[in-house]
Amino acid sequence: MSHTNEKSSSVDFAPFDPLQPSKPISYPIKTLEELHSRAYFESFHCPFNKASVLLPFSAVELPHRPRLLVCHDLQGGYGDDQWVQGGSNGDAYAIWHWHLIDVFVYFSHSLVTLPPPCWINTAHKHGVKVLGTFITEWDEGRLISNKLLETEESARMYAERLSELAVALGFDGWLINMEIKLDEEQIPNLTELVSHLTKTMHSSLPGSLVIWYDAITIHGKLDWQDQLNEKNKPFFDVCDGIFVNYTWKKNYPAISAAVAGNRKFDVYMGVDVFGRNTYGGGQWNTNVALDVCKEDDVSAAIFAPGWVYETKQPPDFQTAQNKWWSLVEKSWGRVKLYPDTLPFYSNFDQGHGSHVSVEGRQVSNTPWNNISSQGFQPFLEFKSNPSPDTIQVHVDFKEASYGGGANITFKGTLKAHNDFTTRLFQGKLLLGESPLYLTYSVKLEGDSQLGLALYFSSNLNETTSVLIAPIRANQISNNFNKVIMPRRVNGPEAVSGWVILESSIEMNGYTLTEIHALCYKPNPEHGKLRSESWTDLHRAYGSSPSEYLALLGDIKIRNSEASLVFPPSSSWLVEGQYIKWSSDSQGSKTLSVKINWKLKDASKIQFSKYNIYVEKLAKNGGGNSDGRVEGIQEYIGVAYVDAYYVSDISVPSSTCSVKFIIQMCGVDGACQKLDDSPFLQINVEDSDENEIAIPIDTFSLKTYRTDINPARSRSIKHKNCKHLIVELVQRVGKMERQMILKQRGLSLLLVMSLVLLGMIYYGF
Repeated sequence: MSHTNEKSSSVDFAPFDPLQPSKPISYPIKTLEELHSRAYFESFHCPFNKASVLLPFSAVELPHRPRLLVCHDLQGGYGDDQWVQGGSNGDAYAIWHWHLIDVFVYFSHSLVTLPPPCWINTAHKHGVKVLGTFITEWDEGRLISNKLLETEESARMYAERLSELAVALGFDGWLINMEIKLDEEQIPNLTELVSHLTKTMHSSLPGSLVIWYDAITIHGKLDWQDQLNEKNKPFFDVCDGIFVNYTWKKNYPAISAAVAGNRKFDVYMGVDVFGRNTYGGGQWNTNVALDVCKEDDVSAAIFAPGWVYETKQPPDFQTAQNKWWSLVEKSWGRVKLYPDTLPFYSNFDQGHGSHVSVEGRQVSNTPWNNISSQGFQPFLEFKSNPSPDTIQVHVDFKEASYGGGANITFKGTLKAHNDFTTRLFQGKLLLGESPLYLTYSVKLEGDSQLGLALYFSSNLNETTSVLIAPIRANQISNNFNKVIMPRRVNGPEAVSGWVILESSIEMNGYTLTEIHALCYKPNPEHGKLRSESWTDLHRAYGSSPSEYLALLGDIKIRNSEASLVFPPSSSWLVEGQYIKWSSDSQGSKTLSVKINWKLKDASKIQFSKYNIYVEKLAKNGGGNSDGRVEGIQEYIGVAYVDAYYVSDISVPSSTCSVKFIIQMCGVDGACQKLDDSPFLQINVEDSDENEIAIPIDTFSLKTYRTDINPARSRSIKHKNCKHLIVELVQRVGKMERQMILKQRGLSLLLVMSLVLLGMIYYGF
């Protein structure tokens, strides 16, 4: 892969101390020394880089068929996706055609490429395995390899370090890319590295993968074979597959399949989307190479699909991305089906956008990106030349969303007594005795109506269709075995114009195979079901009342009528660490703090994410310098682990305390009420503009837990104060070495004096 585009060179980060608190990032390991010492695990950023979504049990074993591997390689990696808590680029790159992918590799030219957790989370949600990359290349790579392969013991030790990283961070294995020339005497140790890594990964993580890249031969030569043969098969024999270099000829897939024998699906023929000497030319002809692989019954490895994004293919990224992946789908077919388990929830979020909504209420209007936020992606059919007199369907990021930052928009012309249907999901969900509860949210213009058509298959492969439609339309109903009229859950005024519809159905022993959206207009004699704000919708989209317009906000399917019951605020332990205050000349302050939370009883309740809000409580109920009324619960971000780092948040001079609220969100899309959510409150009046940012692994004396009642508060403060004294004594030496005390103008005596004053103040 050393032939990749020059744009894909390694990204150089500004120097930073990974031990010190800062905005959490994802970053690679660049030296063997870092890998050997396990330094990454001591990093402040390590806890934030752990994936929160496990690979579904159904996806642990790879299917026995040709597979599709996709290798990221976007401009060297660690771009917008390096910001673990999300970035500010609303147009950031993402992949959302996960139903076409079996394995995803995150690639860069650093020694050890650790996949950012956002890619792991969304890939795992869709049942796709994720691999990191270990690469040595150029002269530096030769020196690294000499040390790596110095002895059999060193090869095994570094293999164990790589396995340890994958298991700890939650991804599924490694692509091994050795693009250097070696002495033939080093090959046995290289083979041991690959073999031991494979065995260690398998024992630590069932279903994990180690894949070898076709570059170096068993004789130590850097000589890409472009096929599986006797020169690279010994490496293939001791791992889970080979990524064949992408300059192969038409008959090479068949030759490779013959050499692999019963492991032919473990041969991944490389296809470079940039088209550099790749069969078929890549780019818009990528499917030409895929067709050959499919015909010869081997797997394929698409390299650098970010070509669409990097080269700014017209007319825009969304359209070009959907068009390019539609060619992949036409050639390869779908490899994933969902829903396949309950609960199933999708808000169609693609992990980027211009606003954020929570249960129909917009909480942010600033551009953002965070691939972890992706919901299950719909199987929308791409049409290159859609007819102007029909319904256009697309995922929209600009207008209203019910949850996250997107909706599915249905817009166009629909003549009277006609209807339009399009596939949303194709699944394999076996139903039991419990009823199936389905909820969806819509915004409608005029007499536009949106229903859902469900298709079920019996054990005898008999198909049953069920239409869920809020207003009956006789011309449509006859096409379905059953028609159900859903009930409105609550009025549109409660959720900013969204209409929430819910219904239940019993289909014991059937399998839900497809979900379609049905666009229609009711018969004139029937009433209307629309959003009160349909005129705003009409104005936003520039449509006339005679046209069809509907927005689908989300879909929720579960086997229980009741939503998740959230633990009360008192069930949580919330703490603040690394509290740091700064001041400006006008008297305003900024606050940085790491917030941690956990349930007291270590409950197994699953939460999909945590929305973080801040409330700045005013001293006298006034407004701040920006004119914003204090006391408003302001959305500041989302976390996918049980921690969030607040970086330099502005605190106006009129603020007396800052309250951080952690809103739990369930896997079914429901979110806890903010008034019932756990929180962390920090008093501004206790801050000191010269305060040192000390990493204390308990509560600051300026931090209050939500579970403390007055009777217990004194004993807990006493315990925390004693712990604080011990921590200060232990860390003073370290702070002196870091010159913090000198920079702040404080002496050791002053620090200890402050501690004693605090003890006096708190009555110890």
